[in-house]
Amino acid sequence: MIKEHCGVVGAYFLNHKDPSQVIYNALISLQHRGQESFGIASLLGNEILVSKELGLVNYKLIKENLREQTNKVIAHVRYSTTGDTTLEDAQPSYCENSNLKIALCFNGNIVNFMELRKKLKEKGYLFKGNGDGEVLAAFILESLKEGKDIEKTIGRVYEEVEGAYSTTFLSNDGYLVAFRDPYGFRPLNIGFDNSGNILIASETVAFDANDFQEFSSIKPGEMVLINEGKPEIKTLKKVEKRYHCMFEFVYFSRPDSIFENKTIYEVRWNLGKELAKTYKTDADVIVPIPDSSRPAAEAISRETGIPVVEGLIKNRYIGRTFIMPKQEQREKNVKLKLNPVKSLIRGKKVLLIDDSLVRGTTIKRIVEIVRKAGAEKVYVWITCPPIISPCFYGIDIAIHGELIASSKTIEEIRKEIGADELCYQTIEGLKRAIGLGDNICLSCLTGTYPTPLAQKLSNELRNKEVKERYWEIELNV
Repeated sequence: MIKEHCGVVGAYFLNHKDPSQVIYNALISLQHRGQESFGIASLLGNEILVSKELGLVNYKLIKENLREQTNKVIAHVRYSTTGDTTLEDAQPSYCENSNLKIALCFNGNIVNFMELRKKLKEKGYLFKGNGDGEVLAAFILESLKEGKDIEKTIGRVYEEVEGAYSTTFLSNDGYLVAFRDPYGFRPLNIGFDNSGNILIASETVAFDANDFQEFSSIKPGEMVLINEGKPEIKTLKKVEKRYHCMFEFVYFSRPDSIFENKTIYEVRWNLGKELAKTYKTDADVIVPIPDSSRPAAEAISRETGIPVVEGLIKNRYIGRTFIMPKQEQREKNVKLKLNPVKSLIRGKKVLLIDDSLVRGTTIKRIVEIVRKAGAEKVYVWITCPPIISPCFYGIDIAIHGELIASSKTIEEIRKEIGADELCYQTIEGLKRAIGLGDNICLSCLTGTYPTPLAQKLSNELRNKEVKERYWEIELNV
């Protein structure tokens, strides 16, 4: 299976002079969520047009896909975390059966992926790729084929599909649908402009880019159904507690986005403030590791009086190393991505601020770079607590063996990465910084999961010498 941590878009155009520009602006605003492929699907009569490409968002492809008669669109940017980058696994996923056709964009991860895939294959579905977006699309198609309407179908998804999913899809009978899993792991928002046009997007920056002034979060367990005119919004499943992904706040979302009424920049500032309250330092300069740690570094500087300097310059043409599918790619690209400003580092005690420490290989290379630039000491503060357990909800931390903090103490990690000091955020500090109380998912920090199969898998995998994700093993059998 190819897990997704992607960006999804949906749009209904009642009266807009340039729909192509809206979709392009939205996807470019979400490009940080996926750089391997992008795609678009539009409804033309009772046909669904699907266009996909490997690489970054391309305006020409969007323009070619959208026709004058088209007023319902979905689109996607993607990164895979395992396997090869292929058009088969790029989204939107497209499924058809007789006269029924759907295209689907998906952000998240299906925990019971293998079970659902097996059942669908037994019913005769032939999978084109290995992505869980295609499994969700096939599940929905099968339910609609059995005569269930869209509301009952999404209700069935909530009952039978375990995991995280923020989704948009088109059906060839004229519907644009968006829904979000009942726990609210991943973000999904809906916005409106003054002309009655509707935009759905993973992050609120897509509305800013298109001047959609009115927007709000699609609530967990909520479905948006658009045929013509005003959207119909229904709550199909309620849960007592929400589990919003803490990593959205720490790393993935853009700092100018809003997630659950929290501005990401302010949360990251708070993360730095919490670190400054917890630890003391004699550093001469603070160097943020670009880009997501910059607000935290500024907050630490404000609290301590130590100046922030741009000691590491980022090559803007290199993508995010964490979301590259292969470890060797991540390691090779660190030196291409970051270059030190030696005059700012030489002879200084340098406090490096990073958002997270997952495998330890990237920060080890960065510490080496800073030392070679002449730093007297290298301290490392991490705005996220130690990650000790896999994520089954859409982030590329899927086996314990990949996670340096699952088997090593903080002191052992410090030695491994070559730092003079290593300090992590506390879980309580993280919760205070986010400000949502217990309504955040901390599974990767605690090993306790909100859904039963995820807990079972984690318990089983912890006791095994596993070098592959469980779905890779089964797909390769």
